[in-house]
Amino acid sequence: MIILFIVSGLLAGMVLPVQTAINTRLSTYTKSPFLASWVSFMVGTTVLLVVCLFTQKSWPISSEMIASNPWYIWIGGGTLGVIFLTANILLLPRLGSALLVMITVCGQMIMAIIIDNFGLFQVPMHEINLERLLGVILMFGGIYLMQRF
Repeated sequence: MIILFIVSGLLAGMVLPVQTAINTRLSTYTKSPFLASWVSFMVGTTVLLVVCLFTQKSWPISSEMIASNPWYIWIGGGTLGVIFLTANILLLPRLGSALLVMITVCGQMIMAIIIDNFGLFQVPMHEINLERLLGVILMFGGIYLMQRF
């Protein structure tokens, strides 16, 4: 079963460079990385709305639920998504797809290690260790090699 999850994760990861390339191309037509991001999010919102209409029996989000949870739960993911998507649109023509993916994955690993180490956002804690740090250092070596060659 773990193989299915690994393959699913790999396939999901393969979507990101395709999405970035498509949205970068879109920005050449819209003449704005922000408009391209907006179009991307509007299409994604529409697709999610349709999926929710067909899969959700109820809409459990209430004003009480919103008020009783931290603000960042409701707006953080979307806001960070805009930053990530727009940054990718701006950076892809300058760095290329492979280097951009390597850099963003390295950034994700650094933040993931910090989140794990301190248990931020109520994530189970996993302490920083030498192996994790070595993994990030090796990723920086990969960035160097990809940038150089």
